[in-house]
Formats: sequence, C-alpha cells, structure tokens
Amino acid sequence: MDLTDLKWTDVDSLSRDTPIVIPVAALEQHGRHMPVFTDSLLLGEVVRRVKEHKAVADRTLFAPLQWLGNSEHHLDFPGTMSASPRLYLDLLRDMAENFLFHGFRRILVLNGHGGNIIPAQQAFFELRQKYRQRGDLCLLTTTYWTLGGQPHKVDPLIKQQQMGHACEWETSMMLRIQPHLVGDLSRTEPVEFGTGFAPAHRAWITKDRTAPGHIGDPRFATAEKGETIFRVFTADVVQLLERMLAWDGTAWDA
Repeated sequence: MDLTDLKWTDVDSLSRDTPIVIPVAALEQHGRHMPVFTDSLLLGEVVRRVKEHKAVADRTLFAPLQWLGNSEHHLDFPGTMSASPRLYLDLLRDMAENFLFHGFRRILVLNGHGGNIIPAQQAFFELRQKYRQRGDLCLLTTTYWTLGGQPHKVDPLIKQQQMGHACEWETSMMLRIQPHLVGDLSRTEPVEFGTGFAPAHRAWITKDRTAPGHIGDPRFATAEKGETIFRVFTADVVQLLERMLAWDGTAWDA
C-alpha cells in the first residue's frame, strides 16, 4: 500500500501492527559517470520490486521516498544537496514519530545511502528512549545492501564484494534501469577502497578518498550484473518485512 494513494480514513482503518516503511536516500555526487540522483533511483527500484511481492506489499504501508539525505561528506562536489547531520536526524525521528502518534508500532527506515546509516540509528535510539515504557514497539533501520545478500556469490562475474560509491554494483544497477544516465565507463579508473586505519573508524570526507568521486571500479559494470544485484537485495528486504509481519509484538527475536 502506498501512503500517497490513501485517504486519512483509509490509514486510520489499518491495523496498528501494519509495518510502515520509510524509504530514505540522497541526492549527491556519484563520480564523473553517474547522476547525482543515483541513490534515490536505485532505492526507488528496490522498493518498486518489493511491492511486486503482493503477500508482503499488500500488508505493508510505504511512505514516499525521502530523497534528501545526510551528504555532508560529498559537499566538495557541486550538485550535492544535504541536510546537516543533526537536522537530518531530527527529520527521520519526526517522520517516524508521526506514525507512533497514531498508534503504529512497527516502523522501518529503509535506507539507500551510506551517510544516512548513523543518523537513522541514532534517531531510532532516541525514539526508543522517549518511549521506553512501551514494550510493543519494533523500530528498525537498515540499508538494503547490509541485510546479508552477497551478489558476487550469486554471479561470480561480479568482482566487487562490498558496496562502494558509483562502483561496479551501483553502476551495474543504473545500467539496468537508466542506462542513458551512465557516462563513458572506459574513461573511469579504479579507486581502491583502502583500509582507513581499520578496524578503527577514521572520520572522512569524500575527497580524502577519491578525486573523481567514485570508490571502486565501475569499468566492470554491466546491466546483467545489475539485475542480479537488484534481485538479491530485493529478496533481502522482502524477507525482513516477512519477519516484521510475523513478529509476535513483544519478543526480542523474530
């Protein structure tokens, strides 16, 4: 169910155990070969495919995709639009609390941009403290490529083993859905992921890691790989929604 298609009375008639999905992404630079709306286009396609699974989609309420994200680390590249971290965190918290106010108990922020991960987790951490007397809340945040799917194990031609930025994975996905927006890949060069003092976490901005704006090697991207990647990640999201639907309302595990 799409929230945008419903009247308020339709929403009011829903079970308060209906999972709510709030998709969030970004508008930011994606190297010299990809459009700035990449994250939102890719997450939008994942959500579209999830909705094709009617057994889940007909029992889930999908809010419209929020395209403005926390992209401060990309601001050195023109075309990037960003909400500052605290503002963005408050935006996510408020969007979720709108549903809590009307009694909904199962809320998922489905993310499609790395810079949104920590703000989303913090927003829901704060909400859980505010409603700490409640024992019936399931407040989840996830990023679609972190749910366990491994596209490179499904298709061994996929060289990359983790999400980068305007990389083999994202470029393949874009070639699958909007190939006319992808530039000349023969002019791109590999940008290594590096370690960045791992396992410690090093604070960074994008230009610390890459001059052209991408991280990874887009030259290996194909539309066929993109289809595999979409299928893997869509299945992960569907499985998570099935777990939300099956949750008994109190248990820690589901």
